[in-house]
Amino acid sequence: MLVSKSIRIRLVEESDAEFILSLRVDDSYNKFLSKVNADVDAQRNWIKKYKKDELEQKQYYFIIERLDGTPCGTVRVYDLRDDSFCWGSWILNKNKTRYSAIESALLVYEFGFNKLNLNNSHFEVMKGNSKVISFHEKFGAKCISEDCDNLYFTISKSDVANSFEKFKALI
Repeated sequence: MLVSKSIRIRLVEESDAEFILSLRVDDSYNKFLSKVNADVDAQRNWIKKYKKDELEQKQYYFIIERLDGTPCGTVRVYDLRDDSFCWGSWILNKNKTRYSAIESALLVYEFGFNKLNLNNSHFEVMKGNSKVISFHEKFGAKCISEDCDNLYFTISKSDVANSFEKFKALI
């Protein structure tokens, strides 16, 4: 578990299936995410399979929750490479705290850079998701390529360190 000023992230458990599914099927949150089957048993089975990947250190799926324990989102770290990790499946719902986007991003980077000891992060954002694109660019992410659907970004540990200094007054 990693903790910041108003939120924490913890690894997903099977008991989180209903919450995750509620986010994934809600049209307010899923516009820029891959579609899922609206079946809680299928979600629970996906988590069971994922937990094997977690044990093998292939990917990590987190619940974002307020410090009072109220779940308010998800985020996933995956596609681990020699010196880079990808992150996505990032959803924050109406229960989020004021700075939970900044805090959860910094916690993901803390996990990838300090727990996994990697120096870079790579990720994609669907074109049209202008709020998330702007968010990442403010952190120092650089667009390195694109295709018809996505922009592909990279960000370094030093870029995030600079962002932490910029945002630390907020968090």
